Amino acid sequence: MTPLTLLLQAAPDQNFGLRMMLNFALIIPIFYFLLIRPQMKERKRHEQMVEGVKKGDEIVTNGGLIGKIVHADGNRLTLRTGDNTRVTVDRGRVAAVLDVKGEPKEE
Repeated sequence: MTPLTLLLQAAPDQNFGLRMMLNFALIIPIFYFLLIRPQMKERKRHEQMVEGVKKGDEIVTNGGLIGKIVHADGNRLTLRTGDNTRVTVDRGRVAAVLDVKGEPKEE
């Protein structure tokens, strides 16, 4: 061991508590801006998209079903997925609203 290493190990840290509080004070805003805020923005965007779906829109569900909305009632949507196939899904399970080309709409 070098003398410097021994000196650093032997010296008690007088500002340990202050440094720990400063570290936590820096971590909280980092978590907010990197994790919490983007998630809140995405949830708000999704809620607006789900509220805006209407009869005639073509959507994709979280389960991968693609269909056209034939009936919208409260929290339930009825999709036409084939010629004679109709499926009822929860409104909150809409993953994307498709445009005419079959690609997700950018809002």
